[in-house]
Amino acid sequence: MARDIGFLLFPAFNILDFTGPVAVFEDPWDTPEYRLRMLSLHGGPVLSSSGVTVLTEPWDAPVFDTLVVVGGPGTRWAMESLTFLSFVREAAAHSRRVASICSGAGILAAAGLLDDRAATTHWRFAAELQRCYPRVRVDAERIFIQDGPIWTSAGVSAGIDLALAMVEEDLGLEASRERARDLVVYHRRPGGQSQFSALLELEPATDRIRQTLTFAREHLHESLSVDRLAQVACLSTRQFAREFQAETGQTPAKAIEQLRAEAARARLEAGSESIEQVAEAVGFGDAERMRRAFARVFGQTPQALRRLVRGAAL
Repeated sequence: MARDIGFLLFPAFNILDFTGPVAVFEDPWDTPEYRLRMLSLHGGPVLSSSGVTVLTEPWDAPVFDTLVVVGGPGTRWAMESLTFLSFVREAAAHSRRVASICSGAGILAAAGLLDDRAATTHWRFAAELQRCYPRVRVDAERIFIQDGPIWTSAGVSAGIDLALAMVEEDLGLEASRERARDLVVYHRRPGGQSQFSALLELEPATDRIRQTLTFAREHLHESLSVDRLAQVACLSTRQFAREFQAETGQTPAKAIEQLRAEAARARLEAGSESIEQVAEAVGFGDAERMRRAFARVFGQTPQALRRLVRGAAL
């Protein structure tokens, strides 16, 4: 029997948040394991933020295997609409599992569905989500997280990873691999893999934290203790650690590890330095310490990432 997958849309949703998972659940070989239904509060055409319109049906209290709540610029409207949030809660109550894509995690949080659960979202939204909903255990380093029946994913393309993981749970590893091959996507980035380059692009709100990140990027090969970073920010160690995490969603130690891992990854992809040389150049000190950091940040070892790059170049 086909599993019903409901996609919950709202005005100004992000089209890739929607079409990425849809492409995974859609079966191109006409053996329908999933039945896809597009839902909205009142039904009818719903305009995405890109101008593409999707025809939806109104909610009529059916039972779904999976409810997928997308994100996009319209997320803030959805989070503030009591009617829409009531709609989300009712739809979730009729579903075996519930998923959010990107900023759609904010909708689940506003509906109370993420209370006392671990969740992730797009890195730009993570710190705000944690401030507004302190009962949610936000982990900005993950590309997707499953906590019981609730699944959340990071920005846009991570919705594909989440959907592939759901297919694997439902139909097995080989079915998930087959769909990844059909889509010509990597099967599959581990849920624990970090959101790549988040800290390289992050612009905190205050000059002090912004300047500290700039300093860290320029001195990765040196010792970067919390005490030293606090001195750069002209704050006490405790105050710096608190403000840094509030603005970035990361502890200073995790942030430095990720900055070093991202710098090391770029060097491994671009040059011919040995892994030991790269580890020394970016401040890890030795290859084993870098290997452990890569496993945490990227879900893969430096050797595996280098093999991928060299294989793609052939």
